[in-house]
Formats: sequence, C-alpha cells, structure tokens
Amino acid sequence: MNLDLLTVALLAGAANWAFRALPILARTDRLATVGWLERFLSATGPAAIATLFVAAVLPSLSLDLPRLLPLAAGTLAVLALWVLRRSVVLATLGGAVAHGLTVWLLG
Repeated sequence: MNLDLLTVALLAGAANWAFRALPILARTDRLATVGWLERFLSATGPAAIATLFVAAVLPSLSLDLPRLLPLAAGTLAVLALWVLRRSVVLATLGGAVAHGLTVWLLG
C-alpha cells in the first residue's frame, strides 16, 4: 500500500472521529445556546462531511475522463438531490447510484 494513501486515510479517519466525538465529549447540552463553543461544535457536522469528501476525492482527481466522470456524476447527483429534497439520505443514496451507474456504463 502507498504510504501517502495510508497517511491520508489515517488523517481523514482521525478527523472524522474527532468531529463526531468532540460534541459528545464536550456535553453541549450544558452550554449556553449563543456561546462560541456551541457555534463551533454546530459547524463540525458540515466540516466532517467536507473532510470526508476531500479524502475520498483526492485519489480520483486526474485529467483522465473515464476516472473523473463517475466522481462528477456522483457529486452532481448529491448536490442536486440535496437542493431539491434537503435530505441527506436521499442525496447520499442518489450520489452512490449515479457513481455506480456511471462506472457500469463506462465498463
């Protein structure tokens, strides 16, 4: 296994764990609703999603269209379904289906 890929995977996993664990460990139910820590912790969900997206996308970025097309199709499906339905579940499933269908169609 490539050491760079392993390093990125470990960093993404550690960041994902931290973004999920910190709000629980900080016990945000005891915080004031307008405090800076509350605002910071409420931003960890979108930050975790962005971290995982970047970690998943980096290995696929290239100028080779057959490698880039499934990534683009999946990303566009996620964004379109999120805008239309505001559902994380539907957007995730739609992105996975679009990515899979594109890979299948390209052979």
